[in-house]
Amino acid sequence: MLKSLTPDQLEHFRKYGYVAPVRVMSERAALELRTRLEDFEHSDAPFRKKALNMKSHLLFSWLNDLVRSDKVVDAIEDLYGPDLLVWASSFFIKNGNDPAYVSWHQDSTYWGLSKPDVVTAWVALSESNRANGAMQVVPGTHLLDQIPHRDTFNENNLLTRGQEVAVDVDESQAVSIELEPGEMSLHHVRIVHGSPPNASPNRRIGYAIRYIPTYVRQLEGDDSATLVRGVDTYNTFEHEPRPTQDLDPAFVALHQQIGERNLNILYKGAAQSAAGRR
Repeated sequence: MLKSLTPDQLEHFRKYGYVAPVRVMSERAALELRTRLEDFEHSDAPFRKKALNMKSHLLFSWLNDLVRSDKVVDAIEDLYGPDLLVWASSFFIKNGNDPAYVSWHQDSTYWGLSKPDVVTAWVALSESNRANGAMQVVPGTHLLDQIPHRDTFNENNLLTRGQEVAVDVDESQAVSIELEPGEMSLHHVRIVHGSPPNASPNRRIGYAIRYIPTYVRQLEGDDSATLVRGVDTYNTFEHEPRPTQDLDPAFVALHQQIGERNLNILYKGAAQSAAGRR
């Protein structure tokens, strides 16, 4: 029995590697989360960029609630079963008339995970459309093996290493994932995707949550994840605690520690160090 997705949506994900849109909250609720985000952005916290770029759900209780939301997790369970971890989360924000972009890539390239059984829930806190640089996917490319990538470290690229596929992408086949606030898309870890700059005056705000079933392992060192549903009988990831308040000093310290460890995984073999990219 499916909990959230329809049989057609499940088949679409299996055949094409993505599903959209899926409504997970009201527009009003999305605006409330956006307000919380922008209040933090306007604060004087010295680690604002890092807080939004890596495992933000460990710092903010409202984001930890979101990654556990039944509306989101039910759809993930329909894809990968009842025992689920959140491996990572981060914001992808493009300001109005922003040159920032995301190059064509596969998420699986530098994550070090043992299987491609990984799905991203991309939750829109603003409109995401062609005008403001919506994510684009190339349907069916999730059925390919891992494609070679090259690192660019372009300053306007939102990816950690500025990584891009080292093959030509037929952009005529790409589909733009257009979302309203409170909707999400789901995409497979191996689908080729990216997004152009925001040519509009309006911000584009998305929160990407990376879910894995508990049988997936980290191959490149010690790692941690948040158990959001079911049980973990494999215990290959250190389980992360749940924050009860925003920016708890103990969780800020934990976030720093986990972030340093994860950057070492993401930058393994890179010509430029993690420290040089921050």
